[in-house]
Amino acid sequence: MTFAIHGLAVAPGIAIGRAVIAVSSRMEVVHYFIEADQINAEFVRLCHGRDAVVDELKRMQELLPADAPQELGALLDVHLMLLQDELLESGVKRWISERLYNAEWALTTQLEIISRQFDEMEDDYLRERKADLEQVVERILRYMRGVASPVAAPPASARPAAGAQQGVLSEEFGDEPLVLIASDLSPADMLQFKSSVFAGFITDVGGKTSHTAIVARSMDIPAVVGARSASRLVRQDDWVIIDGDAGVVIVNPSPIILEEYGFRQRQVSLERERLSRLRHTPAVTLDGQPIELLANIERPSDCEPSLRGGAVGVGLFRTEFLFMDRSGKLPDEEEQYVVYREVMENMRGLPVTVRTIDVGADKPLDKAHRDGSSLNPALGLRAIRWSLADTVMFRAQLRAILRAAQHGPVRLLFPMLSSLGEIQQALRQVEVARAELDARGVHYGPVEIGAMIEVPAAALMVRSFLKYFDFLSIGTNDLVQYTLAIDRADEAVAHLYDPMHPAVLHLVSDVIAAANAVGKHVSVCGEVGGDVTMTRLLLGFGLRSFSMHPAQILAVKQEILRADTHKLARWAQGILESENPAEMLGV
Repeated sequence: MTFAIHGLAVAPGIAIGRAVIAVSSRMEVVHYFIEADQINAEFVRLCHGRDAVVDELKRMQELLPADAPQELGALLDVHLMLLQDELLESGVKRWISERLYNAEWALTTQLEIISRQFDEMEDDYLRERKADLEQVVERILRYMRGVASPVAAPPASARPAAGAQQGVLSEEFGDEPLVLIASDLSPADMLQFKSSVFAGFITDVGGKTSHTAIVARSMDIPAVVGARSASRLVRQDDWVIIDGDAGVVIVNPSPIILEEYGFRQRQVSLERERLSRLRHTPAVTLDGQPIELLANIERPSDCEPSLRGGAVGVGLFRTEFLFMDRSGKLPDEEEQYVVYREVMENMRGLPVTVRTIDVGADKPLDKAHRDGSSLNPALGLRAIRWSLADTVMFRAQLRAILRAAQHGPVRLLFPMLSSLGEIQQALRQVEVARAELDARGVHYGPVEIGAMIEVPAAALMVRSFLKYFDFLSIGTNDLVQYTLAIDRADEAVAHLYDPMHPAVLHLVSDVIAAANAVGKHVSVCGEVGGDVTMTRLLLGFGLRSFSMHPAQILAVKQEILRADTHKLARWAQGILESENPAEMLGV
């Protein structure tokens, strides 16, 4: 019987293949009380399990093939940091020593406590690191129980040849392609497969910034996450179609559907081949307008894919990853400087826009900064507000960024500004940071300073902002959220999240027009920047700089090469005057 499962589209394309089911790694945990004289023995069992996982992950890092996606190595680093997290270890030991829980019970209890903290985080990327923590704990539990890897045996068509290493699929397969279906997959689990084995991924859980999505994009294969019941509804060896553009999974398709998607798959392949030829083509419209295409990155290893995709710089370097999973210890100036310098060197003299840390009370980095009293974290002490509340941390980051500016052109970007007072305080901290470097005799470079427009208040007072800043960057993800009063992470109202809402479009258009009027640089760095259905409209608004995930650059460039901005300006004005812009755009 043919049926469809809906999820989140996180990596575009069409994949057709036989299902390989990865059994859920969640395990039943026995709960019992221990005697006081067994406390040390439980500590030893816990440490042995943790150390075994550390050794396994380190071996995997050493055995990573040269052509493995860089994201896999970075995600293994995250898991190693989580294994050594003081909050996790100290909490487990407390449950064992004070409550006399057995080690497994203590471990899952502490997992539940930390998981609640992750659930309260507003930032998508940080909230989804909860899955990494769960996978780390489950791997420890497997070692404590002596249970093998959770990956099920592949179907007959995909079984390894005799003598192949256990847990790793052989390269000797039949002609039938394979797709992997799981409740969730850790980076370590994914390393058990050759990168060429699977045509696509499907997971029950996850979001657009989950590790599975990151790896799928880096491997350039179609993926759907958040499909909820896929691992229970799909059976081993079922034929499956993954529509990574629509976020749809079709199980046991009829011959007609299979033929239709087979045709679409071939078309996608041809389209990608055509797009790859645009890599070195300048992004210039039909009427001669040069357009700047930039990349959004999170770590130095993202630079090379950005350059391969044709990016002419970095439009948004999210620095939050440096501050994650630090067991309460924030990175100091020197550590940050080394990372920022590496990004500058990797980008080979191209401009890099570095956004200061975007975390807050809802994303506790240590006990000193945890504020459990916030009823609505999205409206609480976050982004620039958090930085201005901890000026010691803030200036350490500013000094590191200023020092990195010696190695290439840097644009310093402040997130979530909403008032003149915040602007003046932020700029004052930059001056103090410079003075501190001068006092130490440390060299630093010049930086352009900009503001993110992601709060309606900032958009409405954009002309005041332009008096203080060299450039603007429109963060459409938060601008949509705050304009429409919708929590984009809340499934109950996620369907109301609409970048094409007339109010949002008016704000975006006004910001672009105001910046252009005074000759200052403005870009869009939110998801809208990489959405090809919005490219022509943004060009019509007067936007000449787009920043996006590296994989989206060539598709957006194709739209630009076909565009005439003179004609689009008149058309875009009509869209602004419409009560239903989405209908006029045909989306």
